[in-house]
Amino acid sequence: MPKNVQLKYLLGGLAADSSVVMPEDMQQFLQQTWHKISDQLGTEFNFDFWRLNIPRRSTYPANRAVLAAAKQHAGKAMISAIQHAYYLQAINPSDDHQLITLSQNLGLDSQQFSRDLTSEELNRQLLEQIHFARSLPIQGFPSLVLEVSGAYHPVGLDYKNAQVSLEHIQQLLN
Repeated sequence: MPKNVQLKYLLGGLAADSSVVMPEDMQQFLQQTWHKISDQLGTEFNFDFWRLNIPRRSTYPANRAVLAAAKQHAGKAMISAIQHAYYLQAINPSDDHQLITLSQNLGLDSQQFSRDLTSEELNRQLLEQIHFARSLPIQGFPSLVLEVSGAYHPVGLDYKNAQVSLEHIQQLLN
């Protein structure tokens, strides 16, 4: 990353709170996507997730968990913990009790984390980030966007070669 570029994580929301079971066709699509990613990049997935859990299309809880952990200076650690739990340990990141367990595993004050996770203030912060993310020139998640002089530019991604993104950033800066 160029030294004059500051990296900022932004939550995009993706799927609002829901207790509805994910439709079977969406479950199949996501499993196929996991297989495709695994085949193309060698990324490891635990497909037991689909057998052991009741999948829901609900990512806001995990987003709020990142914000709650960030209040304890562990936002990036929570992102990693959620990804590891979901993709490798077959743990459902849509369940608040699982997110609280992850906070404990990270050594956070889990009582404070739990209060923050369900607070109106934290939910408001999430909705603000989602609103801002939706105003950016992106088509999906994950995405990279570079702000240059108040203008936002999508940055090309190549999951096999980070140099592609770095070169695009350099072009946008010049």
